[in-house]
Amino acid sequence: MKLRYVVIAGAGTALAVVLGFQASWETTPPPASLATASVWQPSLLQKPATSFQPLATFANADNDTAPKRPELPTRPVFNAALLETKPPTQVWSGTLSAGETLDALISTAGLSASDRAEVALALGAEYDLRKLKPGYDVEVELSLSGSLKRVMLSVEAGVQIEAVFADEIATRKIIPAPDLVLNSADTTVKSSIFATLASAGVPARFAVDLSEMLGGTVDFRRDLKGGERLQLMWREATLDGQRLGQPRLSFAALTIEDTLYEIVWPVDDSGNATIFVDGGLLRVFAQPVQGARLSSVYGNRRHPVFGDVRMHTGVDFAAPRGTPVYATAPGRISYIGRRSGYGRVVEIAHGSDTQTRYAHLSAVPKGLAIGDRVAAGDKIGRVGATGTATGPNLHYEVRVNGHPTDPMSNDRLAKAASKADTNTGVLKRLQASRAKFSVLQDQNVTASTQERL
Repeated sequence: MKLRYVVIAGAGTALAVVLGFQASWETTPPPASLATASVWQPSLLQKPATSFQPLATFANADNDTAPKRPELPTRPVFNAALLETKPPTQVWSGTLSAGETLDALISTAGLSASDRAEVALALGAEYDLRKLKPGYDVEVELSLSGSLKRVMLSVEAGVQIEAVFADEIATRKIIPAPDLVLNSADTTVKSSIFATLASAGVPARFAVDLSEMLGGTVDFRRDLKGGERLQLMWREATLDGQRLGQPRLSFAALTIEDTLYEIVWPVDDSGNATIFVDGGLLRVFAQPVQGARLSSVYGNRRHPVFGDVRMHTGVDFAAPRGTPVYATAPGRISYIGRRSGYGRVVEIAHGSDTQTRYAHLSAVPKGLAIGDRVAAGDKIGRVGATGTATGPNLHYEVRVNGHPTDPMSNDRLAKAASKADTNTGVLKRLQASRAKFSVLQDQNVTASTQERL
């Protein structure tokens, strides 16, 4: 117990001491410098100015003056369609060689006999397989399991025949669109029109077109003495730099002494050529067959079948079977049928005394009947080899009062066709052809100059 009291007393004594010291600190004045420092307080921070509005203003959607709540970017929606995928296939290709058949060629692609038969039937629906030639390409597409998917036959002039084998067999002919190229030449006649064109690098077949158009107006043997100016403009269809078909004349001008003869062919391939003399309309000539070769002229000749010399009462135009035949002048159909060696014939009456005859035809348009009126350039048949003929051609005659005349020198049809041509723009076509020819010649001069430089 005594020990406890001692501890308590000691604690009280210590507390008294501490309190004593504290009392003495409060009564002692601090230095002046410390007193001044103890009085200083920092100034209050000012509230920064802000343009933000209270959030509560966004809650009032009807308040037009309240700022609009900013729109959060929406999550983009992707509509990614699945890419179409084709089943894997294998492609085989080959080229026909001399003496090889289509069946033999595609057999090397692993096709069965039944598949090869289907290929022949499908391709034959669009192309005559008897016309296959060495160098034609064939492409066969097969599935990995060996089933037939597609066959492509590439023939002449970039034409392709495609057959697709699915639930149904579909075949189509793919004809590429060719480029039309205009060419021109300005040359001088030498010994003959043929020799002149050949030396100028112009298709020599144009000599036939010129003689056909001007045969009744110009005597080339008598009137051409050499030195005459000949200007030609023609168009060619090309594909990948290769010429397709035959070139076609668009414009021709021949100056004989002081007379200028000009011919303008239409761009629509109607075959109706317009002939001008010194800028004035002379006549309109409708060609019976477009792009054909004049194979036999009017007059005595050795008959190609019988071998004797006899009168040839018309002119012959050699052309592929089925080539369209056109009326050369307006008139009325007077006869449709067959006439001995002429074969299938269509005859047209032009007035009371003139008649044209179109012979060796393979077909006549459905609906064409005796009494029908036709215009120059109307289709009245197709080239054939009916009657006495050695090959497909058109035998064309002009008869006056029942007697044959030279179609190249008879002016009756020319006058009839000219009267029927009511197009007031014929002179504009002549001017347009002249202008186009001048542009082409300027381009030729420019190109030639650049080559020399």
